[in-house]
Parts: sequence; C-alpha cells; structure tokens
Amino acid sequence: MEETRWEFAPAYISGIYRWIHDNGETYLRICFVGDILKEHKDKQLDDGIKQALWLTEKEIREQNNLRSPLVIQSIEDFLNGNKYPLSLVKDI
Repeated sequence: MEETRWEFAPAYISGIYRWIHDNGETYLRICFVGDILKEHKDKQLDDGIKQALWLTEKEIREQNNLRSPLVIQSIEDFLNGNKYPLSLVKDI
C-alpha cells in the first residue's frame, strides 16, 4: 500500500539514487515502475500527505517546489528506458 492509499504493483526498478542534501542528510531512493491497481478511499493518507495528485511530465518540470533533484532524475531515467529487475531488492 502506497502512502497515498493507492495499491501499487511494481514491475521493475528504473533507478537507485543516493542524494546528500545541503543540510548533510543522506537520502536513498529506489524508483519503482509499475501499475496502480486501486485506491483505498477508506484508508487515511499518511501524515504530511495532503492529496494524491497526478501531473504530466511537463507539469512536474514546471514546479518550483520539488522535494529534491531525485524527482526529475527518476523521470528522466524512466523515459530513457532504464529497467532493472525487482530482484535487486532482497528480503532478508
């Protein structure tokens, strides 16, 4: 279940990223590509999430308040056709 209350079925990974913010915090992002299956409207959104909003690539690129450069990099890697197997993520 995704934090926006949408059920998601991953198909592959388009990128794995490490980003060090100006404040020194390090972030690791794994960008999964797949299908959204169903919205569970009976569930609450995670804290800090106001709404699920679907934007076009152009609309995203026009935003001036993206959380990090990882957003655009993830989109570009997807558009470039990067595909890595889900098996890169191991359950231990």
